[in-house]
Amino acid sequence: MHRTLTVRVASPSNAFEKVGERFEALDRGEDIDPLYEITFQREEDLQRLLSANNIQMLRSIARESPESIRALARGVGRDIRQVHDNLQELESYGLVEIEDEGRSRRPSVWYDDIEIKVPIAP
Repeated sequence: MHRTLTVRVASPSNAFEKVGERFEALDRGEDIDPLYEITFQREEDLQRLLSANNIQMLRSIARESPESIRALARGVGRDIRQVHDNLQELESYGLVEIEDEGRSRRPSVWYDDIEIKVPIAP
């Protein structure tokens, strides 16, 4: 199954409104597709997500399935400490899962692509 993660910039009230609409549809007995969405309140957070280093890491995780953070750092040609710090931030946003496997920590993603939605007009 192909999963698209939607990342949007919206106020908390707009995000809750969308969730409320989905609950109402469920209450009416409608079938709804799963929603994979993360909402940022500030464009600055979205900008950090879209940094070239983060996109490179997300692609490497999805394509190569590295066995550890160290393997990911080697794969992207970056310092392990920087990769670790970036992964912690991405994990806090829900964009990466990091599983403990023995002495290693394995990063993974659960989606196939990211769709960005930024409101321009009110």
